[in-house]
Amino acid sequence: MSRRIPRRTGCHTADHGGSRRNFLLGATAAAGFGSLLTPRHAAAMKRDQVQILQVFLQGGVSQFESWDPKPGTEFGGPFRAIPTSVPGTHICELLPYTAQKMHLLSLVRSINLKTNDHGVGTRFMEKGRKVGNFPYLGAVASRYLSPVDSPLPGFAHISTRGLVEDTAGFLEAQHAELKLLGFQPPANLAAPANVDGETQRRAESLRRQLNEQFGRGRARSLIDAYDTSFQQAGQLMDRRQMFERQSAKDLVRYGGHPFGRNCILARTLLEQGVTCVKVTHHGYDTHAENFNFHIEQLDEFDRTFATLLGDLEERGMLEHTLVIVFSEFGRTPKINVRYGRDHWGASFSIAMGGRGIQPGGVIGATNDNGTEVSDREVDAGHLFHTYLQAVGVDSAQDHQVEGRNIPIGDPTTEPIQELLA
Repeated sequence: MSRRIPRRTGCHTADHGGSRRNFLLGATAAAGFGSLLTPRHAAAMKRDQVQILQVFLQGGVSQFESWDPKPGTEFGGPFRAIPTSVPGTHICELLPYTAQKMHLLSLVRSINLKTNDHGVGTRFMEKGRKVGNFPYLGAVASRYLSPVDSPLPGFAHISTRGLVEDTAGFLEAQHAELKLLGFQPPANLAAPANVDGETQRRAESLRRQLNEQFGRGRARSLIDAYDTSFQQAGQLMDRRQMFERQSAKDLVRYGGHPFGRNCILARTLLEQGVTCVKVTHHGYDTHAENFNFHIEQLDEFDRTFATLLGDLEERGMLEHTLVIVFSEFGRTPKINVRYGRDHWGASFSIAMGGRGIQPGGVIGATNDNGTEVSDREVDAGHLFHTYLQAVGVDSAQDHQVEGRNIPIGDPTTEPIQELLA
């Protein structure tokens, strides 16, 4: 193939670092089981915690080089389609390990977002709405699925880069994501070396006293949010070992690279009881050298994701964990002059499995060249309903927020019923 061109040649959307305030506001999840659980899931919630794992392939993974290959066609590219563990279902040869796990997943190949913008696409895929200050999926899960008095945040996002986003929307601030910059512990998680235990206790006592004085005659919502944030920050300090216990065996199995280590941490956070864990794999904005970069990126993703999925299965966690692999859009059918594919939200694919999802299915289709949806067109609103219905939240009901009723899911869309178990 031709000489590699820097990956960001064609698109300069910047990522931004998270703040300590966002860490504090994100480090809480004390809402308790919401009243919006569907009846058939209420009993199950008493037995096990329902959770979500989101794997975000940032930049827009190519559907042609992943879930919807079109070998031998005008825009299909150089890669073959390979059989999977689901008879009749083929995916790109760049995903051989995932192909062996396809019986645990289903595909949606007919998504049309009607946008090619990174920010709009990301927010649409996360919120189920294209516009408006709505909460991310993880924030909704934190509010309605997190156990009472959970010592850990309801929504954690592991990424090597930050995005400054209001992930809680109009929900309480404690449901915003806790941003973890990679597998390292958050900054300032350990107490200063020169501050002893007695000093820490006295400082906490003073903080509580000042909170109580300030809160007299005032609304408690913000103070309670900060109180819970401090409590959960303390719980994270007590659980610092979560960020340190990565065995040599796991590092070999997961690949040892940062994404592999992030996925080990994601598994650990799920095991510890975090309701929604999102892990981002960056680098799919392939405006140049699309094929070379997908060889590189998907080689790193494929084995690691298949290992993570297999671990969840072996540990019985898929029974209560919804797994979603998604991007903000796909890539253009047409290959540009730099051997790249540009932004394309008109006909792309995602994968999902685990809790509440019928495994081994394929929903929708694109035409022979992959230029448009040919069957069962859906958008992110349909996906949002589907995710929440799969984990037992009735997305047709309303959020109750400060005396307002706000529909949880877009009322103009509905779940993809064929996917729901």
